[in-house]
Amino acid sequence: MVLESLITAVKAEQKPTRLIFYGILYSSIATILSLWIFRDQSSLVMVFLTVLAAVPLVYNTLKLEEKKDETIESEKRILREHWKALSCFMYLFMGFLISFSLWYVLLPSNSVDVLFSTQISTIKNINSNLIKVNLPSGSFTQQEILYKIVDNNIRVLMFSILFSFFYGAGSIFILTWNASVIAGAVGIYIRTNLSKISSIFGLTQISNYFSIFSIGFMRYLTHGVFEILAYFIGALAGGIISIAVIKNDIYSKRFMHIMKDVFLLMVLAVVIVFLGALVEVYITPRLF
Repeated sequence: MVLESLITAVKAEQKPTRLIFYGILYSSIATILSLWIFRDQSSLVMVFLTVLAAVPLVYNTLKLEEKKDETIESEKRILREHWKALSCFMYLFMGFLISFSLWYVLLPSNSVDVLFSTQISTIKNINSNLIKVNLPSGSFTQQEILYKIVDNNIRVLMFSILFSFFYGAGSIFILTWNASVIAGAVGIYIRTNLSKISSIFGLTQISNYFSIFSIGFMRYLTHGVFEILAYFIGALAGGIISIAVIKNDIYSKRFMHIMKDVFLLMVLAVVIVFLGALVEVYITPRLF
């Protein structure tokens, strides 16, 4: 009751940047409690407790957006209104990502191995699947990697839509899970490079430590921001459909207007997924 009453959907849309703080708060409390009480299962309990704190805010935001669909006719205006909700979700996600990444870097290795055990396993599976995309010669092309990434991200997008449709704010589970997996990848990169720098330069090169943190985040957010935005758009679309089905006659004119808006959101999400894959394959490797 305490965490879910800290901020309302209306106040969140008025100042979405504050949700970075709430994301850090929700996920940090979840991390501490999961390590303290459910240590052996903490990698999943951490995600579950974070979701538990965020569900009321996400669900109320979806209800608010569905209500806007009922009252606003202009497609341009409704997309601008939806952007407020998407901004809230993105800032909340950033809070999760920052918090999980910092916990990964700051906690001792034995705690990290337990807390992110499932996430690390997932990262290894993703990497091994990409390596298997081979030509007969044993090499793999950028086009094949692009196809693999698009295929995987479209599946996650569909899961976000379905979870949001069947469970209301259920898509926040997938997105929080993704935040923890990305944080694991960021944390591995930061810890690996920090150990290299400390062995070469020692503790006096403070500027190098800060650069590793920023590069670690940017390496994954350069393309990740597109993917996460697409997933949130899909979650918003699924949530709007779910609430509209409950509240409206599916044969009414108002419902058809809502479905048109949902269709546009889905198309936009697919386009952004493809853009994110292009950035991941052709731009991110050149920058990092």
